[in-house]
Amino acid sequence: MHLRFTLHSARRILPEVRQRLEEAMRARRELEGIRQSVAAFTTKARLMGGVSLDVTDVDRWQSGVREASARLQAALGRLEALGVQVKDLEMGLVDFPTMYQGREVLLCWRLGEPDIAWWHGAEEGFRGRKPVDEDFLLHHEDGEAPEA
Repeated sequence: MHLRFTLHSARRILPEVRQRLEEAMRARRELEGIRQSVAAFTTKARLMGGVSLDVTDVDRWQSGVREASARLQAALGRLEALGVQVKDLEMGLVDFPTMYQGREVLLCWRLGEPDIAWWHGAEEGFRGRKPVDEDFLLHHEDGEAPEA
């Protein structure tokens, strides 16, 4: 299912998006930390011509991967169910599909930004971000009653 957002509806779910994105980013960092630990062990073993492997280390790495992977998948699954497109887990970058001047574009938000204040065309990406300005607001197919 492909959802489209109004600026208002995207802003309304932003607190949950922020929370789930932070969860996903934490889990990704944990997985990266485990990968680095395994790589360091592998390098040490290679340099020393082999070393004994502590089974508790292996168990810790395996359970860490299982737990962090499950948290990552749950957070990403929730974001997907909300209709949000995760673009970059390292930066904390997400997009919300919307309509502007009769074409689909993406409202763009990055973790740490206080509000959804940017948009870009589907092919432009982060570098093509433009501000949500008066023209965007006038031609954005919001479907909401104008505020008095």
